[in-house]
Amino acid sequence: MAVLLPKGKPKMEKNPVYELKASEYNLKLAEALKKIPEFKEPEWLKFVKSGSGKARPIDDPDFWYKRAASILRQIYLKGSVGVNRLRTKYGNRKNRGFKPEKFRKASGKIIRVILQQSDKAGFTEILKGAKGLKNKKPGRYLTEKGKKFLESIK
Repeated sequence: MAVLLPKGKPKMEKNPVYELKASEYNLKLAEALKKIPEFKEPEWLKFVKSGSGKARPIDDPDFWYKRAASILRQIYLKGSVGVNRLRTKYGNRKNRGFKPEKFRKASGKIIRVILQQSDKAGFTEILKGAKGLKNKKPGRYLTEKGKKFLESIK
């Protein structure tokens, strides 16, 4: 029994998360996150470094929204991501003077608060260790609302 398919390739919708460059997409997403009331820059951000490997506090006034955009994009691409993996991703080498440089993880508090804000906005949810499901890792994953929001950025 033959199944008739329409001629030509099926039209796939362009997904801006994959189509645009990461830096370009993150800037657009950061601008969109500024309009969401759940994403607010905490007061203590002016006084902290983004990790123990950094020498100075954060200078960029839009750092919070750019980091939040980057984290949400990482969760979209990787599936399920935890705080520890994100700390490793955003870490850097610490300059230790005459001693060799050493890798240091990024600040966990910044990442944790951004993930809590995205939970409150309804973009992410926590997935505890699901027994019997090998493909589901524990950590944060995007909800349908979060996926639609990220795909709507153009």
